[in-house]
Amino acid sequence: MTNSQNPIVSIVIPLYNEEQVFDRLISRLDSVLNDFEYATEVILIDDGSRDNTAALMKAKCLSDERYTGLFLSRNHGHQLALSAGLAHAKGLDAIMVLDGDLQDPPELINEFYKLYKNGNDVVYAIRKNRKEGPLKKMAYWAYYRLQKSVSNFNIPIDSGDFGLMSRRVVDKLNAMPEQSRYLRGMRSWVGYKQIGYEYSRDERKEGQSNYGWKQLLGLAFNGIFNFSEFPIRLITKLGLSTIVISLIYLGDVIYKKLFTEEVVPVGFTAILMAIILFSGVQLISIGIIGEYVLRIFFQVKNRPLFIVKEKIEGGRISEN
Repeated sequence: MTNSQNPIVSIVIPLYNEEQVFDRLISRLDSVLNDFEYATEVILIDDGSRDNTAALMKAKCLSDERYTGLFLSRNHGHQLALSAGLAHAKGLDAIMVLDGDLQDPPELINEFYKLYKNGNDVVYAIRKNRKEGPLKKMAYWAYYRLQKSVSNFNIPIDSGDFGLMSRRVVDKLNAMPEQSRYLRGMRSWVGYKQIGYEYSRDERKEGQSNYGWKQLLGLAFNGIFNFSEFPIRLITKLGLSTIVISLIYLGDVIYKKLFTEEVVPVGFTAILMAIILFSGVQLISIGIIGEYVLRIFFQVKNRPLFIVKEKIEGGRISEN
């Protein structure tokens, strides 16, 4: 269906170096737009790509008014690129979010929108199987369960950013100024009625993933430190544990000294182990505190989350 000034649904897709899969993505999106009965816009966000993605985006957005293009001033990262798309989405009813590598099928918009119409503000996709290697599968499995066990509220297991949100949920997300963004956690924090939808995640169609271990660890840290008190409370538990261990050892030494004839061995190895133990606890504690301080440091600067250098909307280019 053709787009309108007031689209009912927006589809937000961040892109970074996706020229190899771009044509296939657009082909499937065009089919979705033609078959979906509600006026829909697609917002493509170029997150500072170094390949031909931006040029392909520009050509598509200039030739098809259903597509809006946002070109960021540099690579801001997946979560901030996604935030830029959400900030510019005009969908009156709902906004759908997916990645551009086609591991998340855009055709699920029909099923998601039906669930939205049934009174759900958030329809989040649950990956019932993955096509990654065994090491990544194990890491994802362990992380989601760790996150659930330490989080202050329920963040669904095995759910990513892929899903559909109502207009009011997106408005709440856009009003959140936090720099270290973890959108699936923020989405859960907002509340309202939410429902999961299981799907089989496809393997990447073309090219290589731009989300390496460094980016995954950064996202995982945001999920843990932004939505849990566990890390900071862990310091107290570590401190108490080391004190208890020390007191028990001290009591044992005093008892043997006063009430037995046993000589307490105090050698180089014992001293070394004690130093290593307490030094390790101190360094872990400093590191945990540092994670929180780092987030405060970036937050208080109050810089904009992203910078859009160019926008194509309605087939027209505007520069910022």
